[in-house]
Amino acid sequence: MSLFALAGAVESGLLFSLVALGIYLSFRVLDFPDLTVDGSFPLGAAVCAALIAAGVNPFVATAFAALGGAAAGIVTALLNVRFRIMNLLAGILTMVALFSINIRIMGRPNLPVYGHDTVFDAAGRLADLGLWNNAAVLALFALGAKLAVDWFLKTETGLALRASGENPAMAEAQGISNGAMILLGIALANALVALAGALFAQIQGVADVSMGIGTIVTGLAAIIIGEAVLGRRSVFLATLGCIVGALIYRLFIALALSAGFIGIKAQDLNLVTALVVAVAVVASQGRQRRLSGVFIRRRLAKGEQ
Repeated sequence: MSLFALAGAVESGLLFSLVALGIYLSFRVLDFPDLTVDGSFPLGAAVCAALIAAGVNPFVATAFAALGGAAAGIVTALLNVRFRIMNLLAGILTMVALFSINIRIMGRPNLPVYGHDTVFDAAGRLADLGLWNNAAVLALFALGAKLAVDWFLKTETGLALRASGENPAMAEAQGISNGAMILLGIALANALVALAGALFAQIQGVADVSMGIGTIVTGLAAIIIGEAVLGRRSVFLATLGCIVGALIYRLFIALALSAGFIGIKAQDLNLVTALVVAVAVVASQGRQRRLSGVFIRRRLAKGEQ
């Protein structure tokens, strides 16, 4: 694998770690299977590209893109909480609607931002790292998002969010509004995904209405791989696993596609993705069984004593 391909894989891994962090909040913390992300990812790209093309500062455009993702998450949560639509279907409905909304925002199916200033250009003027400039900027975003999620989940509101996802009945008995927690959690999750979409559009130089296809699979793959490697005994390890898992996933994909001698081609990407996720799930299940076995043996040993 060439150095250029390695840098691209690292960039992609760091970018999709933001997606993984968002999906972690919805799937793992809230236990809410949210398919909105396949629409909020291109929504972030569309909002950011439209604003940048209109001459708005790229940092401001990126912030508004994240707010757009939060708004999409709130719509999904309202469909579930207020109108009692099943969470999976609520996400699908929002995702489908966002396809048309994204075209409306851009005015066409895709919108280039070539020739306009981006956050990566601004960072490059401060410290030019050459081939690794984009990766350094994305690393700052990924680490910042990870630390922010860690901090938030330790606050009183964050603990309430975790309690609502872990045991809704008990949380309700303690005076926690499960509906409010779903609204907050899904909004934050999709804000992170839309932020990733905005950064992706600036790296690629174009926002496209179809760029969100498969986002949910990539994010879940990163989470599963991260859990297989680091586990999820704490929030710190779980969020770190999102970053590590995304990097491993994208590096493995890049390595597989560059290994021409084994016959893998670009059109085999979906097949490779499915295999990687399957292996990660099996490895994660094996890890859980081993940990459960150790726990049981320790309890038995204490009982014998």
